[in-house]
Amino acid sequence: MSNPYSIYGVSDEAASLGSRTAETVRSRFEQIEKIRETNQLRVIEAFRKYKFSEPHLGLTTGYGYDDIGREKIEQIFADIMGAQKAYVRIQISSGTQAISAMLFGILRPGDRLLSATGRPYDTLASTLGLTEKTYDGSLRNYGIDYDEVDLLPDGTFDTDSLLSKIDERVKVVFIQKSRGYTGRRALRRDDIEPVIKAVHGIRPDIIVAVDNCYGEFTEPAEPCSYGADICAGSLIKNPGGGIAPSGGYIAGREDLVEKTARHLSAPGLGSEVGPSLGFNRQIAQGIFMAPHVVAECLKGAVFAAAAFELAGIKTSPSYDEERGDIVQTIIFNDKDKLIDFCGKVQSCSPVDSFVTPEPWDMPGYEDQVVMAAGTFTSGATTEFSCDGPIKPPYIAYMQGGLVYEQVKLAVMKALS
Repeated sequence: MSNPYSIYGVSDEAASLGSRTAETVRSRFEQIEKIRETNQLRVIEAFRKYKFSEPHLGLTTGYGYDDIGREKIEQIFADIMGAQKAYVRIQISSGTQAISAMLFGILRPGDRLLSATGRPYDTLASTLGLTEKTYDGSLRNYGIDYDEVDLLPDGTFDTDSLLSKIDERVKVVFIQKSRGYTGRRALRRDDIEPVIKAVHGIRPDIIVAVDNCYGEFTEPAEPCSYGADICAGSLIKNPGGGIAPSGGYIAGREDLVEKTARHLSAPGLGSEVGPSLGFNRQIAQGIFMAPHVVAECLKGAVFAAAAFELAGIKTSPSYDEERGDIVQTIIFNDKDKLIDFCGKVQSCSPVDSFVTPEPWDMPGYEDQVVMAAGTFTSGATTEFSCDGPIKPPYIAYMQGGLVYEQVKLAVMKALS
């Protein structure tokens, strides 16, 4: 058979490898589709349960009082997340902002935050005040203490060390589900649920807070449904379905979510204010589409992992591993290869396909970052994108893909 990808610069050898890869990952795709079906039915049922209707697609301005669409969306979102309450707003511009707001909302001066997953990624480290240049305005600046426990070498929790650090000052145990800019694997329910039970077994009043970015809908259940007290994430990642143009969410126990809302608006106002500004339709439709889109992201990641493994390039996770997020790492051990791969990803994008990514001083990061992001929504990582810090071992962090075929094309083009 002729090579249909040749017009994109894909060699016959790479196209042949792509065909072999497609056969290799067939069973994994079937597993992904089963998870998608479970999650999609759960989302459909939430929309039916709360009787979502056309009037809920409308807009409000100003204070946003009595926004029936916003309220209905938050009821649906809470149900999907297994939470008592959700705060879902277009005004939250990033996952870091959502997580920062969550932590500022539930912590008070004199409290201690204990990370169960080691040092967080650069932008969240700034929220915590872990470097001198980000001290001003950070949690540390407000008298909130921080401690951490590294994961074990196999990427699992060091539960004994974690429990040994819990004292009367620990208010929040923090868990980062995704890998961030590290080589460790993403965490899954089987990892997280026992730790939540262990922490609550020591002190039931401790708040277990989860950074859920990149993890939504990759498994059949979300953290709050199996014991987490609160979680947060971004709508331009998984739960926005590639449709929401901005936004973020916090979901969990009602009192904790309302504390976060008060931090973002004002005490006495909380979640009652915040106009939808006409974005209810995009947010609702994005949530509805999210299980399907996340499945496409996972298929692209699995294909990439298998193809690179067949080509002798180290990746993580392996194509046949269970996944807790949509991120795929490719370890190049070569600065130029990392930059070149991001260029191949950019060249297969629907937006700015003619642009060549170059490393730059990205706000919030200590090292320069190269980023391929030819996306319809700026910074949307549910859309196909790839980035990596310019430091050894020069790892590409590939994520997203509204359509699997785009990821497949970029991978074969890179392997050519």
